[in-house]
Amino acid sequence: MRKYSLIFFIFLINIQIGHSVEGISLKLGADNLSEILSAVRGKRVAVVVNQTSRLSNGVFLIDALLSSGVRVGKIFAPEHGFRGDAAAGAKIQDGKDSKTGLEVISLYGKNYKPQLSQLEGVDAVVFDIQDVGARFYTYISTLHYVMEACAEKGVEVIVLDRPNPNDVVDGPVLDVKYRSFVGMHPIPVLYGLTVAELASMINGEGWLRGGVRCKLKWVLMSGWKHGQAYSLPVKPSPNLPNDQSIRLYPSLCFFEATKVSVGRGTLFPFQVVGFPDSKFGQFSFVPKALPGFDPNPLQKDKLCYGIDLRKAKQPSGLNLEWLIRFYNLSGQRAAFFSSPEFIDKLAGSDLLRKQIVEGKTAGEIRKSWLPDLNKYRILRKKYLLYGE
Repeated sequence: MRKYSLIFFIFLINIQIGHSVEGISLKLGADNLSEILSAVRGKRVAVVVNQTSRLSNGVFLIDALLSSGVRVGKIFAPEHGFRGDAAAGAKIQDGKDSKTGLEVISLYGKNYKPQLSQLEGVDAVVFDIQDVGARFYTYISTLHYVMEACAEKGVEVIVLDRPNPNDVVDGPVLDVKYRSFVGMHPIPVLYGLTVAELASMINGEGWLRGGVRCKLKWVLMSGWKHGQAYSLPVKPSPNLPNDQSIRLYPSLCFFEATKVSVGRGTLFPFQVVGFPDSKFGQFSFVPKALPGFDPNPLQKDKLCYGIDLRKAKQPSGLNLEWLIRFYNLSGQRAAFFSSPEFIDKLAGSDLLRKQIVEGKTAGEIRKSWLPDLNKYRILRKKYLLYGE
């Protein structure tokens, strides 16, 4: 194992860690090194991390753990890879980290769930990934499968908590008949929980296969409460480069089941919407194969017309107006949804697609969500770890 100096370790422990969120000093779960070290003392550890897994001072969690002498044996990598630079949906290969020499096992390649053999010699798995609070963002699906495998193997899971940048409750609740890797749990699209709170809900409600429960611990934040805005210091995936894209993502992701571009292949993904037909709007853009982005973006090299949302007011929840507007302008009716199976997975049932085809307004659709949302809000209160 790579050796680190004692001086560097003392620096990590004693540095004043934290950054400001709405004028309040925020301390992430990853910043609570003394608590983390206590939780893993004497244990053989694996980590589930990516490029967002940093302390507030910018130090990577893996470096902080190794510098302290923690016996980290392997790294599990989610969608977009350990370094977070792989395109959406691209299969990630196993390998070795060039800096630490540690084995890197992909959880977005041959398997989404750690194989029990991959947990041999592991006493605890530390999960530290920045989520964006949308049900179809796959890092929480990776969390589910990690918890499930660890429960089956008798391995502890330790979640280092981070704020939710889309911390509201809104959208349709998933029907478990439509369960997939882009929707694992009967929760709304915007579920208003941190990763630690969601992990507690998954465990507490018996949502792991066979109703098993894993040995779960978490390291909490301080200086944050529900409803507070949070600006991510590191982009969570290649096509969510800034706060605006992260806030628009839950609303615009439904377009991914159509032929309409959401700006993949531009410098402003998930901030524009367009299609190669001038009837969709005056704003125009051309998706290209840009370095660091998708190599084959939808409508590649075609002039798309639509709307520019880069300076639009950020929605407080889901905005269906853009999707309905493009649906109506297309004149294609049901064929507008080029992948009906995929939008049903994103929405959590076939109801949203059918409501739009039937001509329901955004207000009418939103009203239909209320009974399930009210039930979910009651359930959510059981698992809150922070004030509102």
